[in-house]
Amino acid sequence: MANTPSAKKAVRKIARRTAINKSRRSRVRTYVRKVEEALASGDKGAAENALRVAEPELMRAATKGALHKNAASRKVSRLARRVKMLNA
Repeated sequence: MANTPSAKKAVRKIARRTAINKSRRSRVRTYVRKVEEALASGDKGAAENALRVAEPELMRAATKGALHKNAASRKVSRLARRVKMLNA
């Protein structure tokens, strides 16, 4: 348990950041799921649109620290490759 005032403040700050990061990761998962669903349906147009929306969201999460930069880039790259391979 935190005893000093600074440790108590740190606990509050960490709780706030955790909530924000959790929300951000959830948003990313939602957008990635929309791309996955479009890929599963085989609709290339919908998949491209979903990817166009998901990519900035992934990169924003990386910039804000909710995801590692390389992890976000990897996800974008793999999704883009799958969208490109659709009906190729």
